[in-house]
Amino acid sequence: MRKTFDIVAETRNDQGKGASRRLRRAAKVPAILYGGKGEPTAVTLDQLKLLNVIGDEKFYSSIINLKLDGADQQAVVKDVQMHPAKNQVLHVDLQRVLADQAIRINLPIHFLNAGSAPGVKLQGGLVSHLKTEVEISCLPKDLPESLEVDMSQMNLNDTIFLKDLQLPEGVTLPELAQGRNPPLVSIHPPRVEEPEPAAAEAAPAAGAAPAAAKEGDKKDAGKK
Repeated sequence: MRKTFDIVAETRNDQGKGASRRLRRAAKVPAILYGGKGEPTAVTLDQLKLLNVIGDEKFYSSIINLKLDGADQQAVVKDVQMHPAKNQVLHVDLQRVLADQAIRINLPIHFLNAGSAPGVKLQGGLVSHLKTEVEISCLPKDLPESLEVDMSQMNLNDTIFLKDLQLPEGVTLPELAQGRNPPLVSIHPPRVEEPEPAAAEAAPAAGAAPAAAKEGDKKDAGKK
């Protein structure tokens, strides 16, 4: 069952760094709502309620029900800026969602059956996740929660690319349309560590220094 997120927002008139600092001291978060057929609108969100949901990956890949000044507005989260040292949201970018307009949003990739893949279970390979999310484009009604990659048939040195993704109806991948096809996951042999040089190779051969010294003594004796 798809999880829903309800976020309360209020329009704000005060803008600028000073106004944003005052909002944060009052446990509020400055945000911007843009896109669709409306003008960019400065809004305010609740800090504590945001902290309760920003750890959920579905928050970033779902259509949010934004209750703006009491009226419902659908939106998607485009960016969340966090404080570098505190557990505090500094700013949020939101994009309006309209039923008849395609949206572009990043979805998480869930990798299934990695442990049972022949390349891992029988051939001793290691899994490398090269991408963990991908941008998709679709109408709001066609938006999936995530995309899945089945690794159950992967052998050693196999790679699954973006073009190999199984997409729900109505969903497209902008990267493919732009001619890019990056790898998503691969199974590779474990790295073999090079043996350390033998002690005899790392140090001068035993007796080398004394031999050189003796040769020098012989030359000195001949000069006398």
